[in-house]
Amino acid sequence: MDSLPAQTLVTGDQLGQALRSTRKRLKMNQATIGARLNLSQNRISYLELHPEELSLKQLLTWCAVLGLELKLGSRGSPIAKNPATEW
Repeated sequence: MDSLPAQTLVTGDQLGQALRSTRKRLKMNQATIGARLNLSQNRISYLELHPEELSLKQLLTWCAVLGLELKLGSRGSPIAKNPATEW
């Protein structure tokens, strides 16, 4: 399967659309995602429409299920392929 190009998200609606479109692209249903997040299919449907209510833990798990990664950076900065992280 082709890799998904990086997307810049600045609103909750964009996040919900990205999660939903990636799920559909992978031919996964809401019940499958829900089982991995320990949530009902109805709750997954709701969260796709109201992603601002996702907890960080839910978002990270959802991303892992879909094979997505979450990256943060300054607006307008290019996304590095494999940045070296220093803590």
